[in-house]
Amino acid sequence: MKIKLLAVGKTDNAALIALIQNYEARLRHYVSFSIDVIPDLKNTKNLSELVQKEKEGALILSKISNTDRLFLLDDKGTTMDSVAFSQFLQKQMNSGLKQLVFVVGGPYGFSDEVYKKAQGKISLSKMTFSHQMVRLVAIEQIYRAFTILRNEPYHHQ
Repeated sequence: MKIKLLAVGKTDNAALIALIQNYEARLRHYVSFSIDVIPDLKNTKNLSELVQKEKEGALILSKISNTDRLFLLDDKGTTMDSVAFSQFLQKQMNSGLKQLVFVVGGPYGFSDEVYKKAQGKISLSKMTFSHQMVRLVAIEQIYRAFTILRNEPYHHQ
């Protein structure tokens, strides 16, 4: 199985970029992992929130294939602890899935079309994080899940 993190907008914080790259390299020991960044829309001041979500949604859906399983990182999604998330990943791998895609949306969330296409929503926390930080938290949690599945000492209970 492959895992892809799809994110709207680039990360411009050098410290976050370095941390993301660190966990990205660690993850590659366990799974084929990639990050696909959709560039920020131009002239968003002239767009309504709905139009911006629809435009970003079309770009997100253009990066998804019919065989992908899509989960949105959404504050209204299902919450789970790290062990439960590792079990979720194991279940996805056991299903024979070709590619699992997690999506970080734009500043206003997702379009209705993206919600309809998704197989589920996952909340990383009840707290709100910047979209740049969500990428780091998501990648770290995916890495943590694999260390839990391998009984490696990274995660402590």
